[in-house]
Amino acid sequence: PTSPTPLLQSLLSALWFFSKWSVKYNPTKTCALKGSTLFINGTYTNPAKFNVKEEFWVTEDFNVNENKPLYCKPTKDSGRVQCYVDKQQHFSLKLINVTKEDEHDYCFRIKTNVANEKWLGDPVKISVTELLVNTLLEVIEREAAVLTCTTKCALTDSPTFIWYKNGRLLSSNANPLHLQPVSSEDAGSYMCAVRGYEHIPSPAQHLCVRYSPKNVSVSISPSGEIVEGSSVTLTCSSDANPPVQNYTWFKEGGTSPVGSGQTYSIISIMAEHTGLYYCVAQNEHGALNGTVTIKHNSVRVCLQFGLYLPSPPMYLTQDDVQYSTVTPSRCRPVQDDVQYATVRVQCDGVISTDQLEEPQYASVIFHHHTSATG
Repeated sequence: PTSPTPLLQSLLSALWFFSKWSVKYNPTKTCALKGSTLFINGTYTNPAKFNVKEEFWVTEDFNVNENKPLYCKPTKDSGRVQCYVDKQQHFSLKLINVTKEDEHDYCFRIKTNVANEKWLGDPVKISVTELLVNTLLEVIEREAAVLTCTTKCALTDSPTFIWYKNGRLLSSNANPLHLQPVSSEDAGSYMCAVRGYEHIPSPAQHLCVRYSPKNVSVSISPSGEIVEGSSVTLTCSSDANPPVQNYTWFKEGGTSPVGSGQTYSIISIMAEHTGLYYCVAQNEHGALNGTVTIKHNSVRVCLQFGLYLPSPPMYLTQDDVQYSTVTPSRCRPVQDDVQYATVRVQCDGVISTDQLEEPQYASVIFHHHTSATG
């Protein structure tokens, strides 16, 4: 048989030679959370006729000709960057408390007893990311809110996300986190973290929930005896976001407002002031969505104190109307000071017309002054 030519022999030798060199990483690329600890493991093989003299890690700025700079050489060092190699040619790189400065392409370098026989493995890329909560800054009550814990690269090892609201751990591990429908109680500061790295949460992201007025109440001042000629101020309060922009006061039986603003004052109580007064609290969401819940609260100045529920043009729903009444009369001597009871009515669900026509009363007893007899 014909012997192979010297050129062919050289090519076969080269193929045999290079087939023995290999460097394998696990993983081949990694995305690490800033502040976490990461590992890159691997194995290598080399041609049997060469003896390995040195193994080390380099980054993309490594100069092959100058053989520097070296990133990490296997030592017993317990610093932030550590690398290891065993006799079975397993190697690893460990980075503790990863920072953005650790973002590089890393290669494993092998040198042998023959000066020109060395090997540089393919690069393995390390990316570093932080966590961020992505959501709308504001959402309207009864709509949906979606909070997503985002990263700039896909974290290695499919981590489990956890959520905090106002510093308290939530039960959901879902990412994204769905809040539907949103209520005013969902407002607050949200953070996400990766299980196992709870000490490295995302920056807090505040979720603002906007809603129409609720919990409307009316107070009367002064709270003591109210007689003809005295002054009284009614104050309307509510919970709303944004805060109520318009308070409007009405008197029962009238079609036009009797006042505006959070307070309504009657300077000198007269008999003609007797009646039911109520305030309407309104903000932009109450006006815009077509299902505005107008909060009514009313006060009547009286000597006989009772609760009166007038029949409205439509059924009332919870939180729609709250009434308390007080009625004035002419000043006359009394044995004891007038005592006032505060009555607050909460309409729970739909109230039937029959129920509305039945007044309920809280009684206050009044005693007249009498002249002392001998």
